[in-house]
Amino acid sequence: MFRKKSLKVKLSLILICMVLLISASSVSLSNIFLNRYYLYDKNQTLISAYESISELYAAELENENAADKSDSQTYRIPSSSISDELCLKLDRFSQNRNLSIIIYRDMGNLIFDYLLRSSSTKLLLYSSLGMNQDSKVESSNIYSDYINSDKSESEVSITTDEYKIRKVDVKRLGASYIYLEGVFKNGDHILIRASVAGITESVNISNRFFLYISLIAAVIGFVVMYFVSNSFLGPITVLTNIAKRMSQLDFTVKYEVKTEDEVGILGNSMNVLSETLEQALAELKAANTELKKDLEKKEQIDAMRKDFLSNVSHELKTPIALIQGYAEGLLDNINDDEESRQFYCEVIVDEAQKMNQMVKKLMALNQLEFGYNTISMEHFDIIALIHAVIAKSDILLKQKEIRLIFDWKEPVYVWSDAYMAEEVFTNYLTNAINHVDGERRIEIRIDKKDETVRIIVFNTGEQIPEADIGSIWDKFYKVDKARTREYGGSGVGLSIVKASMEQLGQAYGVQNCEDGVMFWFELDCRNAVDLIQE
Repeated sequence: MFRKKSLKVKLSLILICMVLLISASSVSLSNIFLNRYYLYDKNQTLISAYESISELYAAELENENAADKSDSQTYRIPSSSISDELCLKLDRFSQNRNLSIIIYRDMGNLIFDYLLRSSSTKLLLYSSLGMNQDSKVESSNIYSDYINSDKSESEVSITTDEYKIRKVDVKRLGASYIYLEGVFKNGDHILIRASVAGITESVNISNRFFLYISLIAAVIGFVVMYFVSNSFLGPITVLTNIAKRMSQLDFTVKYEVKTEDEVGILGNSMNVLSETLEQALAELKAANTELKKDLEKKEQIDAMRKDFLSNVSHELKTPIALIQGYAEGLLDNINDDEESRQFYCEVIVDEAQKMNQMVKKLMALNQLEFGYNTISMEHFDIIALIHAVIAKSDILLKQKEIRLIFDWKEPVYVWSDAYMAEEVFTNYLTNAINHVDGERRIEIRIDKKDETVRIIVFNTGEQIPEADIGSIWDKFYKVDKARTREYGGSGVGLSIVKASMEQLGQAYGVQNCEDGVMFWFELDCRNAVDLIQE
């Protein structure tokens, strides 16, 4: 019945903890601040009493002065002139506010004493006893307790020009009192006393009672919360089961909405979600069927492209053109010396071997794209490689009257697959030769950085349309099919560049310039020590 993960148990425990926390906090705050607040309230009560009595006494003074015109210079109430009405008001005031009050003169005569008026003698006025020098204020217990107390141990809480409030421990009674000692405008004195005894015991009783009530409330709240929570958690349980069925792709079950509260809104949302997911799943299955058809078509197209790649691999005209050019030179005896003929033969043999390797690479282009090709990392001078490729293309450059600019002489050693790097540069240079126009200028630049070197091949001529820049790396893509057909291009050169550079893990790209097009690729030029440390 009581599961650890049950929401009912959790809510009930949270309720108990909150009630106990509030109770403990209330008791702690009560222990800290209730005494202070009680004393503050007593002080305000004394001040309010003094102000009210002062107004009553001032009114009495005005009445007496109006009645006695003969002595207009005195502002004292005669000892025998305090009225019964004022005494009655002071009696009621003392009883209603639980205060002890005495009023006396500087000479020591008592004018009013609440304790004496409340005694069995039921004295109405001291004047009725013939108030005289024997009727001293010292005869009042209130005054004697205040005068005889140890003032050094008492504390003054409030002091003004009209009154002073002090807390005093009365040893005779074994209790603490708060005294207000004040002076009226006519010079008469008032002493008001309020008891503060029993405050600590009252606080303890209050705290214990509050704690017991809190514990009882917590237990009752737990029981009530546990059973009442069924009405709230029942719909949530139903929604939980629906969510589980939905996670199993079962969208047949629906929540029966009975209320318009948050649970009802959630249930309605679950129903809408179920319908939406069911519809989306049906659409997804239909889209999956279409996707399978598209994949089959794509596979057929890829198969056709692979066949075409195999058929056009022998159409790589650049090596053939080089072989043909040097072979014709040998036949025509352009150079009679043995050294030149030997060089021509070496170029023909080398290009034949390179052509054979290029055909094999083209046949394995898909393997290269999928990372199945084996990379042979070498440390070689890329500048020497560039010069070698340029030298082998010298005949084509001269035939097309192309001015090639490359001034870099210092060696730059890189880490890469030498054959793949040569293939990339050769494709860039061949592409530039085939598309050069205008000034018919090709520039090869080197941008060397700390860890990489960028090889740039620029040719003057028409720019590549912006719409085609992203597609030129795709296999068989041709921007100008008529021009490509003229020089016998098959549209695989830049796709070989893309596959090679991605397998080497280096950057490459193309950029339109003001008067032509610039292709570039990067290679790692860090030294061997940096690579070993890495």
